[in-house]
Amino acid sequence: MALPATENLRMAIHAVWAHRFRSGLTILGIVIGITTVVTVSSLLTGLRKGVVTFFEEFGPDNIFVSKVSGDPGQDGMPKERKRRPMRPDYAEAIARLSPSVERVSVSLFIPSIQRGKPITARVPGYESDNVNVAGISTEGFETQPRELREGRLYTPEEASRGDKVAVIGASTADALFPAGSATGQAFTLDGGEFRVIGVFAPAKGGFFGENGLDRQIAIPLRTAQLRYPGSDRYFLVAKARPGIRDQALEEVTAALRRIRSSPPGMDDFNVSTPDQIIKRFDALTGLIVLVSIAISGLGLLVGGIGVMNIMLVSVTERTREIGVRKALGARRWDIVTQFLMEAIALTGAGGLIGIVFSILVTMLVGVLVPSLPSAVPAWAVATGFGVSVGVGLFFGVWPAVQASRMDPVEALRYE
Repeated sequence: MALPATENLRMAIHAVWAHRFRSGLTILGIVIGITTVVTVSSLLTGLRKGVVTFFEEFGPDNIFVSKVSGDPGQDGMPKERKRRPMRPDYAEAIARLSPSVERVSVSLFIPSIQRGKPITARVPGYESDNVNVAGISTEGFETQPRELREGRLYTPEEASRGDKVAVIGASTADALFPAGSATGQAFTLDGGEFRVIGVFAPAKGGFFGENGLDRQIAIPLRTAQLRYPGSDRYFLVAKARPGIRDQALEEVTAALRRIRSSPPGMDDFNVSTPDQIIKRFDALTGLIVLVSIAISGLGLLVGGIGVMNIMLVSVTERTREIGVRKALGARRWDIVTQFLMEAIALTGAGGLIGIVFSILVTMLVGVLVPSLPSAVPAWAVATGFGVSVGVGLFFGVWPAVQASRMDPVEALRYE
C-alpha cells in the first residue's frame, strides 16, 4: 500500500504534533544551533555592509599610507611602535616620484589625551569629550570628499595662516549646538577658542554601527602642528589617477622605500587600499563565522542524536502500525519514507523556529542599536532550513531502516 508524498507528510506532521512537548524538547538543540548561525550571519552581513560603505566613501582610488597597519590614530601593534613616524613632507616626494598619483593629502591625528586629560570641546551649557581632532590639509577634502550639512570648508589661505577655524562632524555639532545653526558659532577646544565654519553631513557606513568621522573636529593642518608640536601621527592619502590604482600602489611603495631607505621585504610603513582592508575584515569575520558554526554544530549534533533516539522510540511504539501497513502491502521503501518524513518534519520544524527566533533577535538588535545595519540574508535562511532538514534526513535513516526490516507477523503479535 503505497502512499503519496503529501499523505506521508501529513502523517508525519500529525505524529510530531501528537507528541509536541516531547518533540519540542527533542529539537531544542536544533533550534539553538540554527538561531546562532542565522543570527551571527545576519549581524556580520550588516556589519560588512557598513564597513564597505565606509571605505567606499573614502574613495576606491585612494591609497592609504601610515606608520601602523591599524587605526592611524592609535599606536598600532607592539612591533610597529618602534617604526619611524610618517612626515608631512613625504606628500610632496610621493607626488613627485609617482606619476600615477594625482594628489596627496596629509592628516595629523591628535591623541585624545593631552596633559593627562581628555580633549574636550565646550560651549556655554554644553560640552563633549567624545571627540577626535585631526589637522587636515586642504587636499584632504579632495582626496576624501565629504558632503556638508551646512557652512563651508576652510580655504588654503586660512590653512596656511593656521587660523583657528573648524569643520565639525554631525554628532559633535548636535552635542554642542542642539538648537542647530552651528556655523559661525565659537567653541573652546582643549583651552583654545575656535570658530565653526561648517558641519559635515552624517557619514555613511562605519564599524559596529559607529562612524568616527561624525565625532571628528577637522582643523587646518598648520593649526594642529602649531598647537600640538609633539604629535607625529601623520596619515597620508594618495589618490591614484582613474583606472591605474594598482600601478600607483607600486609607485607609492617604491617611493616610500626610497624616501625611508627601506629595503624590499623590510618595510617600516604600511600601505593599503580599501579593497585590502575589506579583505582583512572578511578574513576576521570568516573566523567568527567558523566559531559560530562550531558552536551551533554541537547543538545540531545533540539535536540530531535526540531525533534518532525519539524516532527509535516511535518505531517501538508503533510496531503494530508497521505490521498492519506491511500486511496490507506496504513496501520497505514506503516504511522508510514514512519515518524519514517524520524525522524531517521534526527537524524542519526546529529549523523554522530557529529562523523565526533569529529574525526576532536581529530585529531587536536593529531597534536597540539603530546605527548598526542588520538584515537577515536570504542565503542564511535557506542554508539554516536546509541544514535542519539534512540533520533529520541523516539521523532518521537508521530508525527508518529498522522499521522497514520488521517482520509483519512478529509486528502484529507485538503488544
